[in-house]
Amino acid sequence: MIRAVFFDMDDTLYDTSGFAAIARQAAVKSMVHNGLKCSEEEGYSLLKDIIKEKGSNYDKHFNILTNEVNGKEDPLIIVNGIITYHNTKFAMLKLEPECFSILLYLKSKDYKVGLITNGKELKQWEKLVRLGVYPFFDDVVTSESVGVEKPDPEIFNIAMNRLNVTSGTSLMIGNSFESDIMGAYNAGIQSMIINSDLTQQQQKFLDEHNYQVKKLSSLIDLMQIL
Repeated sequence: MIRAVFFDMDDTLYDTSGFAAIARQAAVKSMVHNGLKCSEEEGYSLLKDIIKEKGSNYDKHFNILTNEVNGKEDPLIIVNGIITYHNTKFAMLKLEPECFSILLYLKSKDYKVGLITNGKELKQWEKLVRLGVYPFFDDVVTSESVGVEKPDPEIFNIAMNRLNVTSGTSLMIGNSFESDIMGAYNAGIQSMIINSDLTQQQQKFLDEHNYQVKKLSSLIDLMQIL
């Protein structure tokens, strides 16, 4: 019997990929308007390369962009990029459909609810607070806070220990086959993948191991048979 449900954050509770691109484009537009010496298309292309090289959690993408284009860091240009990015991002931040009702259902049925997410501690908490769902979670495990990332089974073990549950009574819900599904599998946890395009090989693995491939809206029905 399932006693605890663990969620991934990005592209599971809300659509990260969709608004991130729009927010970055808006940021570059603002930077160009304030003195970044390139076109918006050139600036956005360079920014994508910088993010790919440094990773999405790096906090000085706009500094590097300004330095590469203008030959120096300009505080006015950088700050305009940062503010525009965050204003756009948080204006678009919203829960996936039915996410609130599902969290409410789980808490009403006395399931323990946890979050297992790769990312910066404060950034992930900020998202939970802005989305208005942090009260639903009994525990939040971020890779930064515990020093290990998904798909390493250790981060799943830490999350289970903190909620005092076992792998046999836990369910992981996420969008990444590698990080969420394979990480959970290697920790002995059942899982459910959502919002994901799968390869034939990945789909075959899921079929062979009886993993559920459903939308988040199917969780309530699923919980009644697990």
